[in-house]
Amino acid sequence: RLVKDRGPSSGQAAVVSQSNMAESSVLDQSEKAFQKQDNVFIARTKPVTKGRGQRWVKSIGLAVKTPKAAIEGNYIDKKCPFTGNVSIRGRILKGVVISTKMNRTIVIRRDYLHYISKYRRFEKRHKNVTAHVSPCFRVKEGDIVTVGQCRPLAKTVRFNVIKVEAVTDANATASKKAFRVF
Repeated sequence: RLVKDRGPSSGQAAVVSQSNMAESSVLDQSEKAFQKQDNVFIARTKPVTKGRGQRWVKSIGLAVKTPKAAIEGNYIDKKCPFTGNVSIRGRILKGVVISTKMNRTIVIRRDYLHYISKYRRFEKRHKNVTAHVSPCFRVKEGDIVTVGQCRPLAKTVRFNVIKVEAVTDANATASKKAFRVF
């Protein structure tokens, strides 16, 4: 909507409103609150000279490339390690996705062997880890993901997806509960 101002500078107000509308239509607004990147000033009066609107993207390091969808996308996610205010530090883990039912959060299964010294044998164990997944990744159940530790994002979420290795559909259904050591 364009709101007209009934003052002497109504033409200028319309131009500002139109530029704000053009900028906000580029952003994905699917939440109740207005979503924006903290590092980008969106109320510019002059148009951006680049081909697209402004977007702030960073490299997280750790020999992980920034996904193309994060650079060229128009989603807003403050918990994304590439476009938000989250740094990856601490542990880097791998696991199999077992649930994608939550909004922007997945559950991964990490299998490991535990040694029982009395019997001199190993037993199979697993842990489930919840991780935030940015909209720049398309994750399905059965995919192998690499997650990095970050600050607490929710009550149980302390990891963020940084890389996805897609698995074929035939392997995904068979490997959901199968034991895998990475």
